[in-house]
Amino acid sequence: MLNDPRSHGLWEATAPQAPITAALDRQISADVVVVGGGYTGMSCALHLAEAGRQVVLLEGREIGFGGAGRNVGLINAGLWLMPDDLTAKLGSIHGERLLRLLGEGPAMVMDLIDRHRIDCELERNGTLHCAVGQAGLMEIREREAQWQRRGAPVEVLDADETKKRLGTRAYAASLLDRRAGTLQPLAYARGLAQACLRAGAIICTSSPVVAAGKKNGRWTLRTTNGAVEAKWVVVATDAYSTGPWTSVRNEQVHLPYFNLATKPLGAELLQSILPGREGTWDTKTILSSFRLDKAGRLVFGSVGALRNTGTAIHKAWARRALSKLYPQLRDAEFEDEWYGQIGMTTDAMPRSHKHAQNVIGFSGYNGRGISPGTVFGRELALLILGEKTETELALPQSELQEISSLGLREAYYEVGAQIAHLTSAWH
Repeated sequence: MLNDPRSHGLWEATAPQAPITAALDRQISADVVVVGGGYTGMSCALHLAEAGRQVVLLEGREIGFGGAGRNVGLINAGLWLMPDDLTAKLGSIHGERLLRLLGEGPAMVMDLIDRHRIDCELERNGTLHCAVGQAGLMEIREREAQWQRRGAPVEVLDADETKKRLGTRAYAASLLDRRAGTLQPLAYARGLAQACLRAGAIICTSSPVVAAGKKNGRWTLRTTNGAVEAKWVVVATDAYSTGPWTSVRNEQVHLPYFNLATKPLGAELLQSILPGREGTWDTKTILSSFRLDKAGRLVFGSVGALRNTGTAIHKAWARRALSKLYPQLRDAEFEDEWYGQIGMTTDAMPRSHKHAQNVIGFSGYNGRGISPGTVFGRELALLILGEKTETELALPQSELQEISSLGLREAYYEVGAQIAHLTSAWH
């Protein structure tokens, strides 16, 4: 995509081909028009089409162009927030409802993959949240306690068991979440698109919405060369929003995140490095993540953008950090590199918005897009189908609140990540 290997990297190189789509070049009508070809938009379109609704999905670039095609590929349950913090923000009714929904999210993702036979390198062996030092250990123990009170299959593994699963003694412990897993994110996005088409949805790529208006109770969304008229509009553009819903992007700080992928590791190395193929990330503020893909490449990432001075700084840090984690990879070469933007809200909570009558959307996943995006897409579909009311949604609706001095904040995070990686080898 973009004729730039740093936009989607390994995922673009190894994903199945995208379905054949074209730009909208005429005026059509539908029951629902979905804007955005990421997980939320395609999950919504798929569930609506399977229920017999006429759906048109408009994507400004390509399927999975935004965060859906660039992320690490962890199918996580829940949010960054501690469960008790989430209920404190939303109240017990909405809070526990949202926790149940997101706790079941990985199972929903895996069910969709199974039902639609999506080829996306799915691994079901859980994830490991790795504790850095005593503070990290206290954090994951508190997460364990709060999730276990809600019946979740999570448990803290001691340093020895963590070492056995990771192949390194860099961590004090880890929190195993058996609900979770990993996948090839762009392949999942493209697989959802194929499922949408088979269900009867129309997908138009290279079709950014440039204007939206309402007349006689129906919305008309215009692209460069066409238009769609529909009763309902779903805004699923999230952190990459442009056009009429740029405000969705402007209530999120863009946090850059990069990934580097080694060449496939040999069989001997794979016996000791993540033999169970769990996805992992740590408790540091500027966190790191690592996992294996199907071919045995180690995908290693952290906060930062691979551009300007950041390219050399982050890659040099990654080599130092990886050699401390796994000395046997000291001479390993990276064959792919890419980065994208995580949309971060001010309180680390996702957003549910009613932009206008019959114009709805979810956004602000704070680095947790795969499972929440899929789940929230279904929530939007259920609302449109009349199977849920607005008050029955897991997340209460809120007003759009654009962040002031957005450019300065984003520059601060990008430069801060460079400084941190320039001055630190690992812990």
